[in-house]
Amino acid sequence: MFNFALVGCGRIAKKHAEILGGGQLPDARLAAVCDVVRERARFYGEKYGVPWFTDMHQMMAQVEIDIVNILTESGNHARHTIELAPYGKHIVVEKPMALKLSDADAMIQACDRAGIKLFVVKQNRYNYPVLKLREALDRGRFGKIVMGTVRVRWCRTQEYYDQDSWRGTWAMDGGVFTNQASHHIDLLEWMLGEPESVFAKSTTALADIETEDTGVAVIKFASGALGIVEATTAARPKDLEGSLSILGEHGTVEIGGFAVNEMKVWNFSPPEPEDAEVVEKYRQNPPNVYGFGHVAYLSHVIESVKNSTPALVDGLVGRKSLELINAIYESIETGREVHLRFRPEKCRLGRVVNG
Repeated sequence: MFNFALVGCGRIAKKHAEILGGGQLPDARLAAVCDVVRERARFYGEKYGVPWFTDMHQMMAQVEIDIVNILTESGNHARHTIELAPYGKHIVVEKPMALKLSDADAMIQACDRAGIKLFVVKQNRYNYPVLKLREALDRGRFGKIVMGTVRVRWCRTQEYYDQDSWRGTWAMDGGVFTNQASHHIDLLEWMLGEPESVFAKSTTALADIETEDTGVAVIKFASGALGIVEATTAARPKDLEGSLSILGEHGTVEIGGFAVNEMKVWNFSPPEPEDAEVVEKYRQNPPNVYGFGHVAYLSHVIESVKNSTPALVDGLVGRKSLELINAIYESIETGREVHLRFRPEKCRLGRVVNG
C-alpha cells in the first residue's frame, strides 16, 4: 500500500482526492493533505478522514508518506518540488511542471540528488483513442507524417479567472498555451517527435488577464512534418472541443470530444479487419474536464515505483513540452520564428510583469 499526500487543495485536487481517497486504486491510499488556505485543507482532510495541514514540512515530518502529489499553482511547482525532494519521497507534479526552463532543470537535479522519481502528469496520454493512435504510429501505418493539428476551443469566463488572483498571470500561471493547451501540445510532440522551430501569434480577446486567452502556433518538426496549435479559452457560450488530428501518406486519424476523448476518424490504406469497428470501440471515455487518464496515470506511477521501471513522463519528458511552450512565447514576443534548442530571453513565463 502506497501512502500519497496532496500539496495544494485547489481545483485539480478534487480528481486526485477522489481516486486516492475513494479507493479507486487498490494499492494506494490518501494519507494527508496540505494547503496554505486552511479551509481548503480542512475540507479535504475531513471529507476523506485524513490529517490536514497548512505547512507541508509539518506534514512530511508527522505522516508516513511514500509519494507526494504537488497540485499547487504552476508558478510554485518548482519551489515546492525542490523543497520536498530532500525528504526522499517520490514526487508527482501536475502540468506544467514549471514555467521557466531553469526551474524545470533545478527540479530534475533536486530529484536526482535525492534519488527519487519525478513524474509529470500528462493523463491524456492514457485516453483510449490516444493510445490507439500511438499504436498505429508505432506500427508505421501512417507512413510519412504530413501534419498534426491540435485544437483547444474552450470557454473560460472572467469568473473563472477571478476565482484566484494568480490565474492568468505571467508569474504564476501563463495563458492558454501554458495552462489549458499544455496537454495537447504534449500529445502533438509525442506523436510527431522533435520540434525544430515554431512561429506563433496570440491575443487577449475576451478576458481581463495579463496573459493570452487565444493563440495559434505553427511548428516544424525534424521529420519534416508541420504542426498546428490552435488554442483559446474565448469560445462562447460554452466549450467546443479539445482535439488532435494526424495526417500521413497512408492514413488519417482525428480524435475529438471535449478532451481528446472521442475517436472521430480512423482511415487507413490498406485497411485492416479491425478498422471498421475502431471508431465505435474506442469512443469509450465519459465526459470529464481533466481528461480520462488520471486513474491509469497514478496506477502507472505506483507500478514504476514498485518495479523500478521508467516513468512514461518523467522530468526530462515533461521539460520537452515546456521548452516548446517557452519557444511559442519567445516567438510571440519577438515576432520571429524561434529555433529549438534555445535560451529564453523575451518569454515572460515565470516573471513578474508590471503594467
